[in-house]
Amino acid sequence: MTTTIRARGPRELLAYIPFRLGYRPQDSGVLVSLRTSRGRVGLVARVDLDDLADLEHGPQVARTLVSHLSSDGAARAVLVLYADVDLRAGGAPAARERAAVEHWTEAAEGYLGEPEVWVVSATGYHGADCQDETCCPPGGRPLADLESTEVGAHMVLAGATVAPSRAQATSIPVLDAVLRRKASRAANRWRARRDAAHATHDHQGLTAWRQEGLAAWRAATGMVEQAYRSVEEGVRLPAAVPATVLGRLEVALESVPVRDAVLLSFVAGNDELATLTATAVADEQVGTGTAAALAAVVDPDSGLPPDPLRARCAREVLEAVAGAGRRGAQAPALTLLALLAWWDGDGVLATDRLAAALDADPSYRLALLLERALDAGLAPGWARQQGRAGRAT
Repeated sequence: MTTTIRARGPRELLAYIPFRLGYRPQDSGVLVSLRTSRGRVGLVARVDLDDLADLEHGPQVARTLVSHLSSDGAARAVLVLYADVDLRAGGAPAARERAAVEHWTEAAEGYLGEPEVWVVSATGYHGADCQDETCCPPGGRPLADLESTEVGAHMVLAGATVAPSRAQATSIPVLDAVLRRKASRAANRWRARRDAAHATHDHQGLTAWRQEGLAAWRAATGMVEQAYRSVEEGVRLPAAVPATVLGRLEVALESVPVRDAVLLSFVAGNDELATLTATAVADEQVGTGTAAALAAVVDPDSGLPPDPLRARCAREVLEAVAGAGRRGAQAPALTLLALLAWWDGDGVLATDRLAAALDADPSYRLALLLERALDAGLAPGWARQQGRAGRAT
């Protein structure tokens, strides 16, 4: 079930942003799309303050952000600066932040109404133009105010957490040395079996190898789903999936038909796609099935939001595969993780996972396709459905 978040005031909005990003921003500008007069929160985009404030490139960065928010159906937008300055004070210390606000204001005027700007520092928060000391005292309102909000309580109850930094929010846990050796030995055995089938042109053996790879994926995600259903929230791998299975999955995902079958499995509640998954592995007819899965993710007419439990289980397994496997050999798992993050509307995590995938294999085709979508600011289909509804409203 998708929960609608509405900004009922700046305090609620500022409390929501770290939960939406998954970490507490630093030296950042965060743009929040408000899709209707009732303050329905849409796209949340983060940019480095240095980039938005840059005298040469900052205006173009701001215009690009305005374009993305407008495509999201924004009726208005809020800019939040995360920096240890007081914009109400004069002088050089806040020159960078004032430049960022100026670039955003010039780009947004005429499209998103008069910009609303807030500043969050290490000690407090204040409106950029608020001179009322009863509202925004020197040093800002206490940050503790943001910890007792309706939105914050809702996000905590929903299991959302906030990491201290972006690096910690996007890090993938690495298995200990003993388990990684087990995974490596399993991967070597699985890779040798595939290579032998290729060398002897054993098409039947290769088909069986792919089918078993998909079966391993289904078994692994089934283990994680069972763990989530039967024990307290927060269970972590490798408790659910053995290291040997993770090693097998690392190699199985190197096969494009298996990888595409896994991609198909992300889409819940569609028997036809489940059938296409099996066909893709057995007959290598992956084009039609992959197109159908991507339509469910990308198409604004038929796009679906991810099923929360299915996406969580897939993410757990893929992160475990990446954390158990060889460094520099995880482009398939990392690309699928980037796709899941993008589909869920988490552009920060998608960008991080995609960068890691392309670092592992700069020519990985699916990663390059996803990179073009991210560079173009393309939102998943379900989000563009909401954006079109917002513009119609």
